[in-house]
Amino acid sequence: MNDVLTVILAGGKGTRLEPLTRDRAKPAVPFGGVYRIIDFTLSNCINSGLRRILVLTQYKARSLDRHIHVGWNFLPRELDEWIDVLPPQQRIDENWYQGTADALYQNIYSIEKADPRYVLILAGDHIYKMDYADLMREHIKSGAELTIGCLPVPLAEGSMFGIMDVDRANRVRGFVEKPANPPELANRPGMCLASMGIYVFTARPMYEWLCQDAAQRDSAHDFGRNIIPQMIQKGCVAAFHFRDKNRKVASYWRDVGTLDAYFQANMDLIAVDPVLNLYDRQWPIRTYQPLYPPPKFVFSEVGPVGEVRRGEAHDSVVCQGAILSGGHVGRSILSPNVRVNSFASVEDSILFDGVDVGRYCRLRRAIVDKDVKIPPHTTIGYDLEEDRRRGFTISEQGIVVIPKGEQADLFAGH
Repeated sequence: MNDVLTVILAGGKGTRLEPLTRDRAKPAVPFGGVYRIIDFTLSNCINSGLRRILVLTQYKARSLDRHIHVGWNFLPRELDEWIDVLPPQQRIDENWYQGTADALYQNIYSIEKADPRYVLILAGDHIYKMDYADLMREHIKSGAELTIGCLPVPLAEGSMFGIMDVDRANRVRGFVEKPANPPELANRPGMCLASMGIYVFTARPMYEWLCQDAAQRDSAHDFGRNIIPQMIQKGCVAAFHFRDKNRKVASYWRDVGTLDAYFQANMDLIAVDPVLNLYDRQWPIRTYQPLYPPPKFVFSEVGPVGEVRRGEAHDSVVCQGAILSGGHVGRSILSPNVRVNSFASVEDSILFDGVDVGRYCRLRRAIVDKDVKIPPHTTIGYDLEEDRRRGFTISEQGIVVIPKGEQADLFAGH
């Protein structure tokens, strides 16, 4: 694996996740209480033995850059191991990255400087577990110039992905980016074969393809729209079928690109037997752990007018530093340093770092971003029209999203 350079594309705007991406890049969005989305891709790299990693950033990268610096700065550079964050260098022109291929092309100097034989390109915004060493072995064995990671998805979701046509020898014969009517798999009715946005190139041919694409003025400079279809015509593209390291019956891979998909992926974690296994010591997910004390649950008594005052959480994930000070939490995720005060109720919700839920509040099916102070007696998620009037974002499936650092006056009228 010393001949492999890993490049993680982490510069997308993530507009479908707003307001969670209003102040941060999509890969930096918190997930599962203590993690960031990019932690899953980075953990896969470390667990796969990949220790030379470039993270290409672009939009609102401050939070992402800080997270990688404090949480992932442990590789010894004297052993030629590193995780480097690269903002746009503008070595070639003054434009933002025009597409995935252009992002690589604009950083071709840094890639060549690492002198890899193979370049593994990953997205920084998917939730999954995968041993990239399996992919590398198959790529080298096949003799292909490019190998694409793929997995079956329902036809109804096919329009969100690049869809592939693969023969029995795992050679890619066709590739269509986000088709309106995805072709159905012959042996899997109702399913189509989607690209995971995982590519491994043999380095020298990749340089040539990137330079050819950069010279084409009518190109979108995108792997799926431009480079891959051209490479398929030359017969040099192979497919690698996803091998899950999640150690569950069903494979787990999630694109959390929408608020509803993000919410559901988090809710996957609170089941008695979660479909995403975060407790597997053989394939750990790493992250930065802030120095907070353990979570605390206080009060178990009857209030002045007969109401129960008890700090409790059921079917939930409660992280370090959280204090349930006489409040009830059910089927929710509480990030570090969250406080739920007396007689408050939080159900089916995700609370980010530093959220403070006032007394007698009622929250249901809500995502509350960092450092929001919710005034006492506030109700959220029970009257969606009232939540819209306050200016909060409501997802298609009725999840209420309160942006980072929301001011108390926007909760007026509760």
